[in-house]
Amino acid sequence: MTPDDTERLHFRQMTIDDLDDLAELLGDPALMTFYPAPKTRDQARAWIEWNQRNYAEHGYGLWIIETLTGEFVGDCGLTWQQVNGRLELEVGYHVRATHQGRGLATEAALACRDFARDTLQVPQLVAILHPDNEASRRVAQKIGMRFLENDLGGTIPVRSVLGMHFPVSL
Repeated sequence: MTPDDTERLHFRQMTIDDLDDLAELLGDPALMTFYPAPKTRDQARAWIEWNQRNYAEHGYGLWIIETLTGEFVGDCGLTWQQVNGRLELEVGYHVRATHQGRGLATEAALACRDFARDTLQVPQLVAILHPDNEASRRVAQKIGMRFLENDLGGTIPVRSVLGMHFPVSL
């Protein structure tokens, strides 16, 4: 189960064959500025394995995003995260530096937002980000999210939580 293709992007599940691309993406110090540290190759492998467990358990996770011609762009998707002691469904995204500034993270996040709303029918979606990560904040705002609260748990002392509630169908 994945979001539908967008005008420029295709979603698919991660496999071990994506290790080189994901290790490069998640190991990029500039891209990972707002994480505790860039990920090692072994941590990138664990990232793939975590998402494969998410696919098996939930039917979704972070997906590989690639152009319609198959060029690796990054990852984007939905994962359950702890926010102030409760589970929230988060949309997360990473786009390689060579593809940033083109609206691809927003395009992918919109598709994931719509998938969460229309297919999963969850009542709320959040994005958890470092308070200084303006680029990620702009993506969250472009898909309709607004500041909800700060999260004081996790590896970053304070994380901003942006979110949106979906209307409940009758």
